[in-house]
Amino acid sequence: MIDRKCEMTQPCDGLLRSLVNTMLDAKPKIREIKESDLNAIGDLLTRGFVYRTRDYWMRGLQRQRTRPLPEGAPRYGYLIEHESVPVGCLLMIYASKTGNGEPETFCNVSSWYVDTEFRSYAALFASMTQKRKDVTYFNITPAISTWPLLEAQSFECYCRGSFLSLPLLSPRRSGMTIEVVTSDTSDVTGLPAPELELLRRHANYGCLSLVCHTAAGALPFIFFHLRKRRGFIPVPAMQLGYCRDIKDYVNCSGALGNDLLRRGKPVVIVDANGAVEGLRGFYREADDRKYFRGPYRPRLGDLADTELAIYGM
Repeated sequence: MIDRKCEMTQPCDGLLRSLVNTMLDAKPKIREIKESDLNAIGDLLTRGFVYRTRDYWMRGLQRQRTRPLPEGAPRYGYLIEHESVPVGCLLMIYASKTGNGEPETFCNVSSWYVDTEFRSYAALFASMTQKRKDVTYFNITPAISTWPLLEAQSFECYCRGSFLSLPLLSPRRSGMTIEVVTSDTSDVTGLPAPELELLRRHANYGCLSLVCHTAAGALPFIFFHLRKRRGFIPVPAMQLGYCRDIKDYVNCSGALGNDLLRRGKPVVIVDANGAVEGLRGFYREADDRKYFRGPYRPRLGDLADTELAIYGM
């Protein structure tokens, strides 16, 4: 009886080992997105986000292809691959910012999609691609249903809503002038070279880059176009995408409002956690939350080099 048992066990063990090896070989792999993957990633995201066109994704991916990156950062993000075919991806937009005189690395965790049959790998995928302790990861367009998941992953809400400002109603201070920065602008009096390059780059993305010249110096601003009118805003509006400090926008809002009105955009949406002192308008708290995790808290009024600029709102 003992010999017969051994004879039966050996082929069964071999079959089990073969089955386990097959399962391991079939396990999806996680790797960095390469330039040769872009067409497949465009197809994947078009499949996952039915309200976005393939042109939308390919235009943004091409913009990521040429933008400056912090050392060692992935250019596009990561993908899940099964049998050499992408079945999931997470777009990541890295940028280096200066805080307190020191460089700080931020990563905008952008569009995330995994095909249905591989969803069991999604949580592992997200955790494996957001492990660097020196990087601040932030999500500026999370679906409401994902808020509890983000909070369980130690993300903290840093922006709970929006202030819908009417800058034209602010008093216009004397001596202020507005200058438009395009992708071809070579110099702006009083503006440091890194900020000029930031404004030039965003103008090339189709954003509105302006400089307000004041008695105290040149102050840079970037505004994002809202491609579709939102239901709670009855008139055309723009999103404040960049300023050094919200106080700069408040101080220059009269001059900026006059320029924006000529462009048919009387409303500017400002990230906020309540009413903004010195601005006319109203605050709303709804589905606009933004989250972060990492060593540096993102600054309100700075959405430069994020998905809203590179891919569009």
